[in-house]
Amino acid sequence: MAPEIKEGKTYDGKQIDMFSTGVILFIIVQGIFPFKEAKKDEYFYNLILNGKLDQYWQKTGGQNLSDEFKDLILKMFSYDGSKRPTVEELKSHPWMQMKLDTKGTRDNLIEELHSKRSEKTADSSTRNSDNAAMRGPPMLELVRAVPDNFENFKFNDMTDYDIDFAPGVIVEELNNFNEQFYEKKLTIEVN
Repeated sequence: MAPEIKEGKTYDGKQIDMFSTGVILFIIVQGIFPFKEAKKDEYFYNLILNGKLDQYWQKTGGQNLSDEFKDLILKMFSYDGSKRPTVEELKSHPWMQMKLDTKGTRDNLIEELHSKRSEKTADSSTRNSDNAAMRGPPMLELVRAVPDNFENFKFNDMTDYDIDFAPGVIVEELNNFNEQFYEKKLTIEVN
């Protein structure tokens, strides 16, 4: 939440949305939250407010991010909502205007994923037999159990994935969600 919401001040909805969009953008780029809360006494947000940017980027692992990205994200995190960019300013910002090699980026991500899978498979094959027996076959944690009501199950490409089509998406959290979903669905159908 933007600082003005945290402090109970009157706010402009577009300005707080820009702040929230900045948080989401940061998470997409860095894979972590930029700070715990947008409060003056919160460690990471305080580094931004006090201009200790080198320290902030080092602590968040962002020292290698482009200057354009850093400029944009810091403007979006501005404590003063009126200093955050408008949608038009956001669209015309140099970081937003940078050309992106979509195919090259996709290929690099797939190559990195294959490398990680190969490492994981190699790691699992070198473990001692007791450990392997407890864990089961390599990569088993990526396979979800067939639901009890499989005959009524319909594949939905928005929530259900096959490892060949969406690598790395099947994770334990998704399995837990599916288990809870089927438990609730069965309870509703029975009642």
